[in-house]
Amino acid sequence: MSARRATGLLVVTAFVSMAWVAAHAQATTTKPFEPTVGQAGKDVVWVPTPQALVEKMLDLAKVTPQDFVMDLGSGDGRTVITAAKRGAQAQGIEYNPDMVELSKKNAAAAGVTGKANFVKADLFETDFSKAQVVTMFLLPSINMRLRPQILKMRPGTRVVSNTFTMEDWEPDTSETIGGDCTSWCTAHLWIVPAQVQGTWQAGQNALTLTQKFQKIDGTLGSTAITGGKLRGDEITFSVGGTKYAGKVNGNSISGTMSGGSSGSWSATKK
Repeated sequence: MSARRATGLLVVTAFVSMAWVAAHAQATTTKPFEPTVGQAGKDVVWVPTPQALVEKMLDLAKVTPQDFVMDLGSGDGRTVITAAKRGAQAQGIEYNPDMVELSKKNAAAAGVTGKANFVKADLFETDFSKAQVVTMFLLPSINMRLRPQILKMRPGTRVVSNTFTMEDWEPDTSETIGGDCTSWCTAHLWIVPAQVQGTWQAGQNALTLTQKFQKIDGTLGSTAITGGKLRGDEITFSVGGTKYAGKVNGNSISGTMSGGSSGSWSATKK
């Protein structure tokens, strides 16, 4: 074999070896992202919500195809994807770009790309005011930072949390699942209440209301109301033997009376 031919063969062999090494290195560096339970995030570590609790959270919120659901801290996308499978439009807000891309792949695999989308964003810089349902699995301190913004949302908005509460704003409903679930098994639901604190004119009487989230106290004329409660824009209370039920619409309330007295009633905020 000539020296020239031998040299050429060595060059080709070296080139092939280098190409294999480069290809192998690329394959290694492009290994698909796999999240790890407990991995650090911007505000919380990642722990997935058990799928059975995802279903329970969406059940409590009574998610329908007419709803727009926003999941704050959407992780691998399972809550958004499950809501989309129920026909809702759903969006996940997630700070980790790898999680965002993973969620998009998971949505595509589930066949719900058209109804599920994911945005790389900071929770505290996100406008979620258009959502009818907000879901989250965040720490209590994060829930409390978000609470002022949540309370400004449209009355009737449903907010569901995995396990963690909002301190003195008590949930409207809480449910714990059993079966195979051993941790992170409780769902809490809040219904954003209308703002009714103040003085209203109800016929010839002043209706004076004080409010702590969905609970209300006050007087109608000189008589104390009892059992006062808000569920979104729906208000109920009793005065004596008469039960009042109504709907709040900004600075007006209208509804019906039953029990001791019957008929319609209305009030206008002063």
